Amino acid sequence: MASTNRYSFETSWGATRLGGETRFRLWAPSASRIELAIQAKASLDFMAMDKVEGGWWEVITDRVPLGGGYGFRVNGDLVVPDPAARAQTGDVHALSELVEPTAYQWSSTDWRGRAWEEAVFYELHTGTFTPEGTFDGVITKLDYLKELGITAIELMPVAQFAGRRGWGYDGVLLYCPHEVYGGAEGLKRLVDAAHQRGLMVFLDVVYNHFGPDGNYIGAYAPEFFHEEIHTPWGAAIAYDETPVRQFMIENALFWLEEYQIDGLRLDAIDSIKDTTDTPLVKELAATVRERFPDRHVHLTTEDDRNITWHVERGEKGEPQLISGEWNDDFHHCAHVLATHEAEGYYADYSRHSVEQMAKCLATGFVYQGELSEHRERNVGEKSGHLPPTAFVNFIQNHDQIGNRAFGDRLTDLGSRRTVECLQAILLLSPQIPLMFMGEEFGDPDPFCFFTDFHGELGDLVRDGRRAEFGKFSAFHDEEARKLIPDPNAETTFRDSRLDWSIPDRPTYRRRLELTRRLLEIRQRVIVPLLHDVAPNSGSWTASDGSRAFVVSWKLKAGQVLHLFANLDDEPWAIPEGVAKADLTCGDLVHAYPKGADVELQGAILPGPSVVFRLDAQRMIAGPSA
Repeated sequence: MASTNRYSFETSWGATRLGGETRFRLWAPSASRIELAIQAKASLDFMAMDKVEGGWWEVITDRVPLGGGYGFRVNGDLVVPDPAARAQTGDVHALSELVEPTAYQWSSTDWRGRAWEEAVFYELHTGTFTPEGTFDGVITKLDYLKELGITAIELMPVAQFAGRRGWGYDGVLLYCPHEVYGGAEGLKRLVDAAHQRGLMVFLDVVYNHFGPDGNYIGAYAPEFFHEEIHTPWGAAIAYDETPVRQFMIENALFWLEEYQIDGLRLDAIDSIKDTTDTPLVKELAATVRERFPDRHVHLTTEDDRNITWHVERGEKGEPQLISGEWNDDFHHCAHVLATHEAEGYYADYSRHSVEQMAKCLATGFVYQGELSEHRERNVGEKSGHLPPTAFVNFIQNHDQIGNRAFGDRLTDLGSRRTVECLQAILLLSPQIPLMFMGEEFGDPDPFCFFTDFHGELGDLVRDGRRAEFGKFSAFHDEEARKLIPDPNAETTFRDSRLDWSIPDRPTYRRRLELTRRLLEIRQRVIVPLLHDVAPNSGSWTASDGSRAFVVSWKLKAGQVLHLFANLDDEPWAIPEGVAKADLTCGDLVHAYPKGADVELQGAILPGPSVVFRLDAQRMIAGPSA
């Protein structure tokens, strides 16, 4: 930290300012010669770097001015950008730009974040969230998000990737906010503005692979990768090498310190092929917890293994490593209940979606060691002992929308009543909720997968994506697959932009008001009860022959939250095992549609409908596992 309102983080890799000079470092253990490439008026100048211990190359010089371009020449031949560059002079193939990390003066210097239990996530893609497609564009919507009841915006990855359009998961310069969004200064302005409004900012980061275009690390440090270990995106990153491990752990600390980011989502940690005894995620999370004891800093993960070691709680119920795991099981149950789809991974949920939804809400995962027929193996671990806040739930996110052939949203796939019931379940259950941009007003427009690759790579991405859908019945025919949007077409990107005129229309304005009302109830009624939740807090029961269920959670100070849900079109007669007094216990929290709670008192739950009640004493659902 340079001063009370200027922040910087010193990294092992790349450029570090030392007064009027700069130290440049690159790890290239097998290179025979590394030179610093310095941008001159008409050409490049080169300056020899010294090889020091551990495979590092280093030089300290004042020859690169602030704003000047630099890179590294490998073995007298290839000139590459700094893999830890904070800015670029152009695209991912250009020289890096030397910047002063402490140039930005922060206004929100007293910000210490918000407690995890208060989190309501709003995931957004910077390039399509507003017409501007920039960090400054996001700032114009912060007041809207605050008024809606959002407490945390989550940015899809912003590290520089090839081209000007993309989801961000093909980043290659992991310390460099993409210039098309507004670069380093733009991101700092956004974070500062969010903090001034009491909003947290989370950033999605990718530590399982680099993108296919612009990653030069293998050219000078092949030791950075394990060619013999494969991931869905190519060779695994060699986390048994200390400099490689430093590169990623310092990247996390960099965002949290220099950009004052409140939390990170670690993408697909199941695809991090770490061969060491200490998983990267464990070391990274422990380092973050140790470094920021006086701030609320949170980490979330995506992992389809349904493991629990990383989200275990301490004696007081506090996260020890990861604050919350993205719970795909909840999404899959909700999606199947709304759409009746049964292909792909939805096949694991189609026959028992009601029971699975109830189990998931009460105890965490659906798969807690059972056989997944789709994956052809047993999946998961027991999770009922974890508090509900160990899980981040959602009924839509960038993957679950954008990885559909046409990027269609749940609003376009399920009935309005069912989707609004699921929305209430999402926002009032004690798990941490996440919404995808536009979901709050029921956006019907697509969010597609898009890239900006060209030539052979562009053809491979387009053809490969279409081929992936060949296993689905709707796309067995090659002509049908040709209708799938080309990810590289600019129209695919443009069609994915939010249309901000939609929430002005009556139907969508009504949905927006419903979301606002639910989030107000959440912060007023639910959030105060999410501290000190004892293990095994949830129990559930589900109907036979219909799509209805009951879930109860014992929360803080013995308060019990009850959910009665019927996602069927027909009314549900409450089972005889549930006493009539249990149906009117405590106070009404929310009923959808209006009047559903009145019918519930007569032991009938209309369909589709949801009722939440809060009681001080009794648990009325059945099994807890």
